[in-house]
Order: sequence, then structure tokens, then C-alpha cells
Amino acid sequence: MSASERQARFFGGPLDGRVQELGETEPVTGTIVRHVHLHEGPKIETHYALGHSEITGWEYRMCPIAEPHEDCEPH
Repeated sequence: MSASERQARFFGGPLDGRVQELGETEPVTGTIVRHVHLHEGPKIETHYALGHSEITGWEYRMCPIAEPHEDCEPH
């Protein structure tokens, strides 16, 4: 994988537009990332599902999770 293929862009929520390195392991579609915002107010928790698009490459899309054990599908 090239350097750009090892990155994923975030879409939606507080991480919108950020880019994250995917690390040494192969990316797995459907992987869920949890982001917790604790600054100056109530705790806000958002979830992002990893997916791949032919146009944008690897991407994390914000997804709702009502309960921690539920999964969400990437778009």
C-alpha cells in the first residue's frame, strides 16, 4: 500500500475532514472507531465505521450506535 492508501478521511461529526494513518495492519471494512469529546461541556460520544470507496479511498463515516454491542454499516 502507498502512503495515501494507508490513510482514512473522516466524514461527519466532530472529526469531519481529519485524516488518520491506518497503521501497519491491513484495514478491515466495518471497523468501528469511537470518539469521545469531553471539553467544556457534556460528554459527547460519536462512532465512525471504516469503509472503502473507489473515489475517496479509505474513509470513516459517522454512524449511530444506540447500544455499544450494535454494529453500523459503512456507506
